[in-house]
Amino acid sequence: MTQLALVIDLNVCVGCHACVTSCKEWNTSGTAGYMSDDRPYGEDPTGNFFNRVQTFEVGEFPNTETVHFPKSCLHCEDPPCVPVCPTGASYKRPEDGIVLVDYDKCIGCKYCAWACPYGVREIDEHQKVMKKCTLCVDRIYDTTLPEAERKPACVMACPTSARLFGDVHDPDSAVSIAISENGGYALMPEWGTQPANHYLPRRKTRIKIHPDELVRADNPLKKEGVQPKPDFREPSLDDVTSW
Repeated sequence: MTQLALVIDLNVCVGCHACVTSCKEWNTSGTAGYMSDDRPYGEDPTGNFFNRVQTFEVGEFPNTETVHFPKSCLHCEDPPCVPVCPTGASYKRPEDGIVLVDYDKCIGCKYCAWACPYGVREIDEHQKVMKKCTLCVDRIYDTTLPEAERKPACVMACPTSARLFGDVHDPDSAVSIAISENGGYALMPEWGTQPANHYLPRRKTRIKIHPDELVRADNPLKKEGVQPKPDFREPSLDDVTSW
């Protein structure tokens, strides 16, 4: 069976949130929308997001580093959110493995959110239905788009190519090769949900900088020159310029 999924490279993710904003921009006006945004510039901002980037500081001072961890629905091969749904609103598509929610059937009981061990389902407080990542299913099958653009919005927007999209069951796909060659792993495999989305681990890259590399090439005397200062009695720019 085809299993479409995302592969996220934690080594090159810079936490810019381009995936978050592009996801919201595309989906809020698409078939999965709308995505609420309450008090975005006020106190206690809230709303619906299909994708979020969590940032952590790891290590002990002074040897610390920042890790940006994007997370959305993992489109599990054995999704626990599907069997607990009393109305059948949550379902997994057999043709591509994408887990979706039928809003017409959803009653907002939140059973699926409680069953999901990854916390990636969110209730829309306005429409009272559960919403989640759809892998931009309305985009990836849109034949009016050029084939190169038939990818989730987050993948298209990532400036560092930290996000890959494809069939993880196809051993020759770019995502499968990235997983096998870079030690890709699934999130919390002990739950037995078999997440389709995978992560590529951070690789330790040590860069040694020699003292002579810290010296400016245009400063051969290895010292900064003192810039001349104008006399305080001279007219300022505001005195001689008409704004």
